[in-house]
Amino acid sequence: MLTHADVWRAIDRLAREYGLSASGLARRAGLDPTTFNKSKRVTREGKNRWPSTESVAKVLIATGATLNEFVSFIGDGAGAGVYRNIPLIGLAQAGSQGFFDDAGFPTGSGWDEIPFPGFSDPRAYALEIRGDSMAPVFRDGDIVIVSPEANIRRNDRVVVKTTEGEILAKILARQTASRIELQSLNPLHEDRVLPIEEVDWMARVIWASQ
Repeated sequence: MLTHADVWRAIDRLAREYGLSASGLARRAGLDPTTFNKSKRVTREGKNRWPSTESVAKVLIATGATLNEFVSFIGDGAGAGVYRNIPLIGLAQAGSQGFFDDAGFPTGSGWDEIPFPGFSDPRAYALEIRGDSMAPVFRDGDIVIVSPEANIRRNDRVVVKTTEGEILAKILARQTASRIELQSLNPLHEDRVLPIEEVDWMARVIWASQ
């Protein structure tokens, strides 16, 4: 399971790899020098704060590091730099029969593979976004890493498969014993409310390569 500490640790390690402090890394990327300060990693209410995808993208561009390199710095270091192949399929194909079991784990033979650090959830897999239905959060060509075993909470980004075979990538707004309420990532697309009996499975998005 990916945590706030994991991602901030990766930023600190990336900075050290290139001989920089966290503030030096932010400065090189054209960000406010305080962007990665310890004080910016929690809100005023004491809640953990994620670094923005934009800030991570800028430091990768500024250092020339790859996304795989950045991801390899996540974790306690035991698995850093160790990769394994995980299944990858296009989101449009994912609604087809035969790609998932009843619990939402990948199965069958229609998957490609991509390298991902070995510390990650052994049941995780990747979906490649197609089209603009999830813009501006996820764009065409982005890859999201999905974990069927990760705990899901309100406001998490999730992938849902309906019993009709439809695949949805949205935000979990609310879940009750009888239904789930999903908020669309793209404001041009409607939110959805699904009865529990129409949900085949729901899994949490734990990472996105954007």
